[in-house]
Amino acid sequence: AIGRPKSLRLIEYAVREDSLIGVVAQRDGTIDDPNKEDLYKIGTIARVLKVIDLPDGSKSAFIQGLIRFKITRYTETEPFFAAEIEALDDIVPEDELNIEAMATNLKNQFQRASDLAPEITTEHQAMIANLHEPGIVSDLIIAFSNVQVEQKQQILEIVNLEERLKKVTTFFNRYLQTLELGKKIQSDVQDEINRGQREMYLRQQLKAIQKELGEFDDSSDVSELRKRLEEIKMPDEARKVAEKEMDRLSRMHPASAEYTVARTYLDWLLDLPWFVSSEDNLDIKLVNEQLESDHFGLENVKKRILEYLAVRKLKNDMRGPILCFVGPPGVGKTSLGRSIADSLGRKFVRLSLGGIRDEAEIRGHRRTYIGALPGRIIQGIKRAGTNNPVFMLDEIDKVGSDFRGDPSAALLEVLDPEQNHTFSDHYLEVPFDLTKVMFIATANMQETIIPALRDRMEVIEIPSYIEQEKVEIAKRFLLPKQIKEHGLSEESVTITDDAIRTVISGHTREAGVRNLERKIAGICRGIAKDVAAGTATSATVDDGDVQRYLGAEKFYSEVAERIDEPGIATGLSWTPSGGAILFIEAHKMPGKGKLVLTGQLGDVMKESAQAALSYIRARTEDFDIEADFHDKYDIHIHVPAGAIPKDGPSAGITLFTALLSLLKGKRV
Repeated sequence: AIGRPKSLRLIEYAVREDSLIGVVAQRDGTIDDPNKEDLYKIGTIARVLKVIDLPDGSKSAFIQGLIRFKITRYTETEPFFAAEIEALDDIVPEDELNIEAMATNLKNQFQRASDLAPEITTEHQAMIANLHEPGIVSDLIIAFSNVQVEQKQQILEIVNLEERLKKVTTFFNRYLQTLELGKKIQSDVQDEINRGQREMYLRQQLKAIQKELGEFDDSSDVSELRKRLEEIKMPDEARKVAEKEMDRLSRMHPASAEYTVARTYLDWLLDLPWFVSSEDNLDIKLVNEQLESDHFGLENVKKRILEYLAVRKLKNDMRGPILCFVGPPGVGKTSLGRSIADSLGRKFVRLSLGGIRDEAEIRGHRRTYIGALPGRIIQGIKRAGTNNPVFMLDEIDKVGSDFRGDPSAALLEVLDPEQNHTFSDHYLEVPFDLTKVMFIATANMQETIIPALRDRMEVIEIPSYIEQEKVEIAKRFLLPKQIKEHGLSEESVTITDDAIRTVISGHTREAGVRNLERKIAGICRGIAKDVAAGTATSATVDDGDVQRYLGAEKFYSEVAERIDEPGIATGLSWTPSGGAILFIEAHKMPGKGKLVLTGQLGDVMKESAQAALSYIRARTEDFDIEADFHDKYDIHIHVPAGAIPKDGPSAGITLFTALLSLLKGKRV
C-alpha cells in the first residue's frame, strides 16, 4: 500500500503524465518521512500499470520493472523526489554456456525450495520454469524468496550477470538450508512427541510390573500427599478412600487428565477440617454484651442463643441448633447471624440460596463430570477451616426447582439433626459430620418453605420494628455509621430525636431500617456539602430542618384524616411494613335493605360485613334500633384506599361498630 504523501503525489503524477518512475528501497524501513540520505542509490525504473484506491485513503499500484538505474543527483525533493539518473545495463560475459548452466542450477534449487517454502506458489514455479533469460531468472528467484531487504539490495546493485548469479546462488543455498533445517526440526519435534507417548505407555506398563513385584516407587507428588495424610486426623472411612485413591494416582502418568482429577479429589479430602473445631466463647455475660452492642431489641433471638450457650457449657457434645429467622426485609436477620458468630468466637459462612435451582449446588457433582466440585455446603466448610462454623443459609424461602432437581429436598439431609452427622456429598462420596455446625436460615415468609424443611428448623419470628425501636437503632448504629462514612465527626453533627421521628414517619414506610439508613445518609450528605463549601462547620438537625435535606414528607398519619361522625370506625390492619390504621365508612340511604360493599374487599371481609349486619338485625331490640330499618334503607360500606386489595378474618368487630354507629346515629 502507498500511503506517504510524497509517494501518493508521485503515483498521481505518473498516471496523469504517463511517465516512468524510479523505485528505490529505504535503508531503514522504520522512518516515516525519509530524506534523500535514507534512500539507496540504485533502484529500478518502472511503469505504473494500474492504481487502486483503498478505503483508508492510501493506494495500491501494480508496476512493471524495466531496468536498473543509479541516482547521480537529486534535482527536487518537493512535491516528490526527482533526480538525474544513469541507466545500468547487465554486463554479460562471453562464456554464455557457463551463465546458462548457473541459471539452470538456480532453477533446480528453486524447484526444491518450492516444496518447503509456503510463500513460493505454483504460479511462481510455473513462471520460473518458463523463463530462459538468466538475468530475469536470478532477479525473480531472489524476489520470490523470503530473504532480507539488504540482501535483495546487494543483488540489485550487481550489474555483472555472472557475479549476480553466483551471489544469488549463495544466498539461495543458505535460504534452502534454512528451509531444510526447519523441516528437520519439525520432524524431530513430532518424533519427540511420538516418543513421549510411547514412553508414557511403557512407564505405565513398568509401574504395573513394579506393583506386581512389590517394587513400587512413589513419585514426589504422591509422597507429599501421603505425608499430609499421615499428619491430619480424619475418619477411618475417609482415610481408606484417600489411601485407595493415592494408589491409583501413583500408577498414573502426571500428564494424563485422570491424574489431575484424582489429585484434585485428594486435595479436597485432605483440606477438609474433619476434626478441626474452633473454641467456643462460653462466657454468657460477654456474649450477651456483644449481642446487645451489635443489635437493639430482638430479645427472642438473643434469649435462644444464650440458652444454647448455657447448655453447651454444661454438655460439651451438644449438637448445634438449626434456627430459621423469619421476618420482613431490613430487620437485621443476616447481620444478626454474623454477630452471633463473632460473639461465639466461630467462623461465619454465608450461602445465598436465592434463585438456586440445581440440586448439585448443595450436594455437588459426581466426579464423572468434567470440572466437578463439591457442593456449596462442603465448599463453605472448607473455606471456614473448622467443622463448627455459624453457617447462614440466606433466603431459604427463595429456593426454586426445575428439571435439575429440587435444592430444598437436598437441604432436608443438611438440616436434619438425625441425618446430617453422615452428610454425603456427591463429589466426596464419603460422609461428613455436620452436627457441630450452627445452621441459621433466613426467610421473609415461612409459607413458601416446603413443610418437611420447615419442620426441621426452629422458627424464630423477627417482627418489624416499632417507631421507638427505630429511633434507638438510628441513634446507636445508623447515625454514627453514616457520620463516619461521610467524613464528619460526631461532635459536629447532631440529629435530634424529633428529627429522627419525622424521618421515620414522614419519609419511610418499612418494616426494617434500610430506607431509614438511606435517608440519614441523605441528611449527612447535605451536611457534608455545607461543611465542604465552608458555609458551616457543624450542624444540628431538628424536625423542622428535615424538609431542607429530604424534601417534603411522602407519608402522613391517617389519624389526622378521621372525620368524627356516625358510621365511621377505625380498625387495625397488617401490612408488610408493619401495622396500619384502616377506616371503615358506612352510609345509609332510602331503599329496600340492599348492602353495597366497595374498596376491593376480599370474600372473608364481605362475609364479615354480612354477618355484622345480620347480627344487628337479629338484635335490634337489644340495640334500640328500628326493627324494620332494613326495609327502609340501603346500606353502603366503603373501605378507603380502593386501589389496595383488603381481606382478613378480624374485620368483623370494626364493621359491626361502624354499622351500629350509623344506625344509632352516634359517633364512635
